[in-house]
Amino acid sequence: MPGVRLEGIVKAYGALRVVHGIDLEVNEKEFVVLVGPSGCGKSTTLRMIAGLEEITEGDLAIDGRHMNRIAPKDRDVAMVFQNYALYPHLNVAGNIAFGLRIRGESKAAIAAAVEEVSGILGLKDYLQRRPAELSGGQRQRVAMGRAIVRRPKVFLFDEPLSNLDAKLRTQMRAEIRRLHNRLGVTSIYVTHDQVEAMTLADRIVVMNNGHIEQTGAPMELFLNPVNTFVAGFLGSPPMNMVKARLAAGATAPVAEFGGQTLPLAPLEALRDSVGREVILGIRPEFVSVAGDGAEHRITVDLDLVETLGSEALLHTRLDEEPFVIRTGTVGHAEGLHDVTGFTVAPEMIRVFDAETGTAFPGQVHVS
Repeated sequence: MPGVRLEGIVKAYGALRVVHGIDLEVNEKEFVVLVGPSGCGKSTTLRMIAGLEEITEGDLAIDGRHMNRIAPKDRDVAMVFQNYALYPHLNVAGNIAFGLRIRGESKAAIAAAVEEVSGILGLKDYLQRRPAELSGGQRQRVAMGRAIVRRPKVFLFDEPLSNLDAKLRTQMRAEIRRLHNRLGVTSIYVTHDQVEAMTLADRIVVMNNGHIEQTGAPMELFLNPVNTFVAGFLGSPPMNMVKARLAAGATAPVAEFGGQTLPLAPLEALRDSVGREVILGIRPEFVSVAGDGAEHRITVDLDLVETLGSEALLHTRLDEEPFVIRTGTVGHAEGLHDVTGFTVAPEMIRVFDAETGTAFPGQVHVS
């Protein structure tokens, strides 16, 4: 089965460790995205899979075959880079066919493969052009074509859309996902852009400082982050973080902050932690604007209304800390400038330990 397995993978440069013993299994035909901030080890991990970086410790297997000492050219993987890496003196057809020529494929096989791949990628009208005569999106499609034509067991993408403008990135994201659905090749994609991760992945791997923080389906990580790092990294705008103290309520624990209280889900771990400092994680999407008199209403000070069309972001201050509310604009856009409070359902609040940043166990699993 052409999957990828990493067991205890470590990368060190002398005494400096940049990847700390990660374990990951990518299933056949799965599209997995490694996401995290710059310097978290995601590209280094991808390059170790490709064979461009030596593995310091651990075991890498592709299609069940041990790969630590196998040369990159013999791993049957194809990599698409951020900078396209096209040959400027070759036309589109020559760039796509380059790997097949190196393999010694026949002219007839190469021509058929170029014809098929250029059709898939919409490049048939550009086969005689050179890279300098193409747009950024067209160059990236040529780079993808050069990878596809080899029919590898695994595709590796290293931030392939970073050099494109916002509109083209959105377009290319859709093209990459459609291509994966059509070809069904096991794919590992690296990005620092959490929007790319959410829209492309079957499964997301969130990395930080050379460790894997959490692995799961996009909405699983979005709704049920295991710690404040994942909660704050995924989402645009990110999850609001509110410092609070746990207190006993009439029927369930409550969170106290700045003279206000929020009811929480009736969770045993919270009841056992009354008096403890916590961080409340509240997604801007789960907040409802509320007028005076609403039950469990939290008061905020409005700083700015950022109108996005059918939605708006309300930038407010809660207990002197930034707090963002995402709300609809249709029918009440003018009234958004008068917002002074909100409500949120207890089950939509994630509670994290203030010291460790870890989510309290047993919280309601939101899906």
